[in-house]
Amino acid sequence: MTARARLRDLGIVVGRLPTGRHNAITDVAGVRVGHATVIADAPAQARSGVTVVLPTSDEPYRNQVFAGFHRFNGFGEMTGVHWVEESGILASPIAITSTYSVGVMRDALILDRFVHAPHATGVQPLVAETSDAWLSDGSRPLVTADHLHAAMAAAKSGPVAEGNVGGGTGMICHEFKGGIGTSSRRVETPSGGFMVGALVQANYGKRVELTVAGVPVGRTLTRAVVPLPRDEDGSIIIIVATDAPLLPPQCTRLAQRATVGLGRVGGTGSNGSGDLFLAFSTGNRVPSQPERPVEGLRMLPNAHMTQLFTGVAEAVEEAIINAMCMAETMTGQQGRVVHALPLDRLVELCRAR
Repeated sequence: MTARARLRDLGIVVGRLPTGRHNAITDVAGVRVGHATVIADAPAQARSGVTVVLPTSDEPYRNQVFAGFHRFNGFGEMTGVHWVEESGILASPIAITSTYSVGVMRDALILDRFVHAPHATGVQPLVAETSDAWLSDGSRPLVTADHLHAAMAAAKSGPVAEGNVGGGTGMICHEFKGGIGTSSRRVETPSGGFMVGALVQANYGKRVELTVAGVPVGRTLTRAVVPLPRDEDGSIIIIVATDAPLLPPQCTRLAQRATVGLGRVGGTGSNGSGDLFLAFSTGNRVPSQPERPVEGLRMLPNAHMTQLFTGVAEAVEEAIINAMCMAETMTGQQGRVVHALPLDRLVELCRAR
């Protein structure tokens, strides 16, 4: 049996653009990621957690960045996103967790802001969710403020843990074990070279629609081969980061292109799916309390954005597959088992195309 490995480590490549050093969202300078994983069988069965994305290496409440949002299908929650759409500014760390822990994470971020940046303005905590209720006890929040603080304290640049970790601990993707995945692309434009990275919490999709590197592997790896007695819609959260200097409408355009990567893997935005995408740019900083007009903002020409669009699509596609490749088989409440994507069969099918 093949050990868990990222897609490229299996010799399978998607897209044509080169990756960054770590093939992760943290290849965008200043971006940090941290996880807190909650696995317990008492007093409640928990297969849950929280993943935090910090957009900048300095204080996110005071030094804010431009951002944009796209809702592919809206059966889900991302708090604070109305202000992102209204102002074009991301003024909060991003927390991704379980559906039933959104309120706890939001409250914890509010308190964290008052501790670390009591005078910052325009701060709306941004918390996104997908449901882990098939493996976890859905009758109560399982992730606490202490878990959020632990994830924020653990946030770092460099390689990012994937699969059964943080907010992705109890997630299911295309009826295999899902979770957290990430990838990046280095793009060249007439304005220079830039980095694009994506991080996903993948909890969506039908088995039959799963496609890897253009190969419809889900049609072969059916439930008869790898069982899963669940038949319901899910969700996916996608975070896109870039160091290209973009204004808010351009960030929204990047967020929209995450849909292309999702579609390549087999996501169709089903009726009961919460497919919510946020993109931010670290290419400009916006102080939370400017005393005078903000000057010196930079903007990539729209005509130079096509390669960024390609980078987003490729990074999202690979991030989703990385989530499945790194996730391990998990047993949760009521003895329910979600099996990992069989990597030996995946390699066999992709090589035979």
